[in-house]
This record gives sequence, C-alpha cells and structure tokens, in this order.
Amino acid sequence: MIQLSQIAIKEIKRLHSKPRNSGQNLRLGVKPGGCGDFLYVLSFDSILNPDDITYESDGITVAVDSQSLNYIDGLTLDYSEDLMGGNFRFHNPNAASSCGCGISFVVNQ
Repeated sequence: MIQLSQIAIKEIKRLHSKPRNSGQNLRLGVKPGGCGDFLYVLSFDSILNPDDITYESDGITVAVDSQSLNYIDGLTLDYSEDLMGGNFRFHNPNAASSCGCGISFVVNQ
C-alpha cells in the first residue's frame, strides 16, 4: 500500500491543477541509480499499464508498476518546505538507508 500525507496531497493537487497535468494520475516508481541501489521517480501520467497497481487517496490516483512495488510497498509520500524550497519526502520501510538527498535508497537485503 502507498500512502500520501495530507501536505503531500495538498501539493499534488496544486501541481495537478496546472493545465499540462490535469486529468493525469500520479505515477510513483523506482529505477536503478543514484547514490544507492534505486532512485524514486515521480511524474504525472495519463496511461495506466496492465501491470500497474493503483491506490486512491483524497481524489488522487497513484499508479505504481508491479516491479517498483516490490521496493516501495508500505511507502508514505510526504512533502515539506524549508528555506531552500519544497521537496517530496519518501518514508520507505523497505529502505535500509537513504542518500542525503532523499531521492535514492539502498534496499534491505
């Protein structure tokens, strides 16, 4: 299961309100790379693939491909702002460690 914090929902809805993102799903996934084993990937996508698992949260559809779900099942997506700007934060129970940037992680063995 993928969960979204209330502040992440607010930011996703703000981004979703832009014409180029309207009507699209939030896609969450991983790909190899970064300082760890994998990088988190967030995008808006209008296509749902046959292997996608979808989650609904406050009117937001989150699509995750089945391969990525192996590494992020149970993840909570959060958002925070500070003096340097705003960023999504990934709280992943499957990560043994995360890079200082917060967008790459090493999986538990």
